[in-house]
Amino acid sequence: MGKLPLMQISWAIALGFLILSLVGQYGGSEPIPYSRFQQLLESGQIAKAVVSGKQIRGDFKEKQANGATSFVTNAVPKDIAAELAAKGVEFSGAPASSGFATLLGWVLPPLLFVGVWIAASRLMGGGKGGGMFGAGGLLSVGQSKAKLVAETDIKVSFDDVAGVDEAKEELHEIVDFLKKPEEFNRLGAHIPRGIMLVGPPGTGKTLLARAVAGEAGVPFFSTNGAEFVEMFVGVGAARVRDLFEQARAKAPCIIFIDELDALGRARGVSPAGGQDEKEQTLNQLLAEMDGFDRSVAVVILAATNRPEILDPALLRAGRFDRQVLVDRPEKQGRVQILKVHLKKMPLAPDVDLEAIAGLTPGFTGADLANLANEAAVRATRRKADSIAMEDFAESVERIVAGLEKRSRVLIPRERRIVAYHEMGHALVAKALPLADPVQKVSIIPRGIAALGYTMQHPMEDRFLMGQEELRTRLAVLMGGRAAETLIGPDVSTGAADDLAKATDIARGMVMRFGMNDGLGPVAWDTEQGRFLGEQGAFWQPRRYSEQTAREIDDAVRTLLREALARAIALLEKNRVALDAGATRLLAEEALTGAELPDVVGEG
Repeated sequence: MGKLPLMQISWAIALGFLILSLVGQYGGSEPIPYSRFQQLLESGQIAKAVVSGKQIRGDFKEKQANGATSFVTNAVPKDIAAELAAKGVEFSGAPASSGFATLLGWVLPPLLFVGVWIAASRLMGGGKGGGMFGAGGLLSVGQSKAKLVAETDIKVSFDDVAGVDEAKEELHEIVDFLKKPEEFNRLGAHIPRGIMLVGPPGTGKTLLARAVAGEAGVPFFSTNGAEFVEMFVGVGAARVRDLFEQARAKAPCIIFIDELDALGRARGVSPAGGQDEKEQTLNQLLAEMDGFDRSVAVVILAATNRPEILDPALLRAGRFDRQVLVDRPEKQGRVQILKVHLKKMPLAPDVDLEAIAGLTPGFTGADLANLANEAAVRATRRKADSIAMEDFAESVERIVAGLEKRSRVLIPRERRIVAYHEMGHALVAKALPLADPVQKVSIIPRGIAALGYTMQHPMEDRFLMGQEELRTRLAVLMGGRAAETLIGPDVSTGAADDLAKATDIARGMVMRFGMNDGLGPVAWDTEQGRFLGEQGAFWQPRRYSEQTAREIDDAVRTLLREALARAIALLEKNRVALDAGATRLLAEEALTGAELPDVVGEG
């Protein structure tokens, strides 16, 4: 029997004795003074009485004003009772206290106090039974929450990480240092004290850190930046100290801090002013990294997707002075990642990893893992023995466009508008040579708000885009509105998302890329925070005049109007193809790029 059940049983027994004692003493009857009993007896209001020692119990003949029907009292010796009655004094007797009752009266209050103390200890200890001073208890709040993974428990190696070859090469020397630190010390060299893994979410930063520990065969302390931050002042700093003390005792080892931006945000920007708890925690981290003995083989790895908001003191030489970019994989990297995730899955002969990689530009390692799982789930629903190419194609659509909503039935007029809208996108894209090829057009509602979609995939990974390519994208985005304009003057709200995307591209051309002759090669948008695709601050100070702002608005408006006019001209030239394509799309609901009608380009 465990400690907790035994304590509960003890408390139940004590409470039972207390209840029995009270019930035995009063038994539910009204206690009355003995003098009152004598008066009721003389007036004939007592129906019956039972004498037990000095205690008298009985029933009233009639219900009393307070509703009582029975009574209990304690007798008083006759000589004393007579004298007190003669003087008109109300008197009563008291029962002789038993030894058990006396003992209970002395023991019960301390037991209650100890019970409350133990309960509070377990509550503060998170239910782990650690007590006030044990692991997770109230007085252990300053202990680090980092999870220690033994070297024998880490089953991840560099073979399990694909698509980030450059990052793996950077981290190989960390492994060599942890395995043979004397080789580096021989010529006076030392390994970087802190290595920061920088990259968008889902690119494998945490997996890389575990692979480093697995390859080196050393203990691995894993924690999160948010675990250092508490409402109690000084707790975060205490946890940092405790973490580094544990790491020194386990050296050689690796400390991995995920989401470092939760802890290392630049100081001095707190809205409350002064030093808050986060700043004290960061100061302690900086002090610990400075105080590291370089002969101690402890490597600190950290991961973040927002390096631009980190405190500069974290990035100086001697701290996190080496940054390793873990970016989204290119096409061949995606092929390697798919091989890792699909190596234990049965694949049909028609599965082409190169084709799947071509369908997934911009996918991270986590996205590709999700794709493999979605394809396996779809093949399972089909009762298939292996995963086919159609499963991957449908899974890509589900991830990109959302789940099919066949229950969302559109009226015929809306279906016709959606069909012309999507066919407008597809035919403009097919007519312009710089546009990405169209893979599929559908009018099946998907996701939260999409009533249809046109899926395009680039033939190769692109890292730069020319001005004409951006203008082509604007025309393709305007293709849906252009098609609606041709079939009727009353355009719909279906182009809302297209207009938002087109406006972002046009503003980028004017304000960030200097692609407007009137405004010149000037970067009017100096907004920070887009290094990894993050949105910038809600408000940024404007560094140009009202006249310049007006010119920017005019330039953006001109780009969008030109794109719409270009799309309308292309669709007017291919009106027969537009009508035929929309009619077929209404009948079949989805068409591949090869099934689109032929179009005539510009010129």
